[in-house]
Amino acid sequence: MKIENLKMSRLDELESQSIYILREAYTQFKNLAMLWSIGKDSTVLLWLARKAFFGHAPFPLVHIDTGHKISEMIDYRDKLAKELGLDMIYGRNEKAILEKQTFPDGKIDRLSCCKILKTKALQKTLSGEGKRYRLNQATGKYDADQSNEPYTGVIVGVRADEEGSRSKERYFSPRNKNNDWAVVEQPPELWNQFKTDFAPGTHVRIHPLLDWTELDVWEYIAREKIPVTKLYFDNGKGQRYRSLGCFPCTKSVESNAKDVEDIVNELKSGKFSKIAERAGRGQDKEDDGGLETLRKDGYM
Repeated sequence: MKIENLKMSRLDELESQSIYILREAYTQFKNLAMLWSIGKDSTVLLWLARKAFFGHAPFPLVHIDTGHKISEMIDYRDKLAKELGLDMIYGRNEKAILEKQTFPDGKIDRLSCCKILKTKALQKTLSGEGKRYRLNQATGKYDADQSNEPYTGVIVGVRADEEGSRSKERYFSPRNKNNDWAVVEQPPELWNQFKTDFAPGTHVRIHPLLDWTELDVWEYIAREKIPVTKLYFDNGKGQRYRSLGCFPCTKSVESNAKDVEDIVNELKSGKFSKIAERAGRGQDKEDDGGLETLRKDGYM
């Protein structure tokens, strides 16, 4: 075999690095959880976790349900969670949803809605102060979680190229106990040397996909044959979702991509080279075109 054939491909290198980060996180942090938004990135992250731990995700997957997700996303979440036997948990701000203190109900603006339904719900879910629901694999239904132990380390499918504030992240990113993010206090990460010893009470976000691009994600999905929600493909009207969120704040893009191969070819063609991946996300536009305000307060 020629020596050049032994070189790792870009996807192999990214996969290897991500698996290393996942195993390092599992070794270094107690009470670890993984956020699963049901989108392509966090689904790739789930796939990598199962590869890292020989077919099993050894930590709970946490989803923040705003009550306004596209219904197909929830159907996909529960179907895959049952098929893979995942320890699936969701949390939500039930009081705000019940009282209709949301943007879709016309009570508040998009940014305020995100803070209430996503950021606050996430904080309470991770801390154990909020009610959590856990999938009962025997019944296929969600029961009130009997544990309120906090998750102090959280694995997230953030990519640096997705939007501006995420490019400032680290693989191991410390937050304070309230999940607040001090951008200028991020530890340096040079030559694959990562800081994993943080002061007691520090909340740590772990980002194994940080160096992946949108194209990398889709090429990996194609290579690994990872199941993703059909919302990413042409709905028969020449439209599909490029980024997924709550239905009132997420717009589709014009596209005839009917499968993963079509999406890969579309991205390689440069069709979206000058259009931000999250261009259809309404809350980004209200946050001066980015997410830094929301993310400093603990948003994903």
